[in-house]
Amino acid sequence: MRPDLPAVPGVLSASDVAATAASIAALQEPDGALPWTTGGHTDVWNHVEAAMALLVGGQVDPAEHALRWCARTQRPDGSWPMKVVRGQVHEAAGDTNMAAYVAVGLWHHWLVRRDADMVRELWPSVRRALDWVTSHQLSFGGIAWAQDDQGRPVAEALLAGSSSIHQSLRAGVALSELVDEPQPGWELAGGRLGHALREHRDRFLDKSTFSMDWYYPVLSGAVRGEPARALLATRWDDFVVPGLGVRCVDTNPWVTGAETCELALALEAMGERDRAHELFADMQHLRHADGGYWTGVVYPEQATWPEEQTGFTAAAVVLAADALSDATPGADIMRGVTLAADFDELALECGCRSADRVAGVS
Repeated sequence: MRPDLPAVPGVLSASDVAATAASIAALQEPDGALPWTTGGHTDVWNHVEAAMALLVGGQVDPAEHALRWCARTQRPDGSWPMKVVRGQVHEAAGDTNMAAYVAVGLWHHWLVRRDADMVRELWPSVRRALDWVTSHQLSFGGIAWAQDDQGRPVAEALLAGSSSIHQSLRAGVALSELVDEPQPGWELAGGRLGHALREHRDRFLDKSTFSMDWYYPVLSGAVRGEPARALLATRWDDFVVPGLGVRCVDTNPWVTGAETCELALALEAMGERDRAHELFADMQHLRHADGGYWTGVVYPEQATWPEEQTGFTAAAVVLAADALSDATPGADIMRGVTLAADFDELALECGCRSADRVAGVS
């Protein structure tokens, strides 16, 4: 069963999207891993995103091979190594955001394929991952971003990573409802996390030079409506380069395709489809003739850098095209309508205000 392929009129045809999905499939290693580039390293977050794009692009078998890679390579504690190169661990530390994203990948697969057998097969992996992730929640509600290679938690939280975890927890709760295995601990963790992302962003590590820290609370669904519009307005001119895309870092004249597509996804999730479409069209200068995408370009020289096409950039393009065209049921993954209900009310029920007082937050 091949899903309908996305097409964005005037920007990408369905055959263009198919070619981009094929460029991602060409990266896949025999064990199912989807590295950043041919022969490069694999991390589970970008691997899952690439699997989602494969599914949207009609590459069902490679997508499912990739999802099963997650279950085969997961460690007993629920984590994955940060970097794996051709099956060998190159960085043993574990990243909470990377681990959590498996829940989003499996929920996306369910939306597109409605394959209950795949959900049952991979649910234990999701459960272990999110149990591990929520065990790293800090007193103010953020999630410690990593554990080192000795298994010791790093007691600091990243705003972009914790934002992505918020979406992953909603996907995980949706899966738990699907398999009838309620996970109230995840709901409580999500409530505290959402509160921190809306009210206490100053408690996270300062990575404000990166555009991801700016738009990820919106992309993840933790911030929506007028607060989201206000948040994006604060740094729009710092990061958005008209006609080119989104800067990765505000200090460098370098626009990147993945960040541009993610901001387009955030805008589309807010209902601002025209601005999302414009950004999506702007980044097409990074497209290669074979359907792959260069990571970014330095301006005004228009110099491609680095000189490599990355699977995560191609994946972001495919997912943005799906959101803009509503071609598959997976197009909702960032809007979040199909995810578990937001954790707003739970944030109050679990006593976030009391937790703030304990943590010394005003």
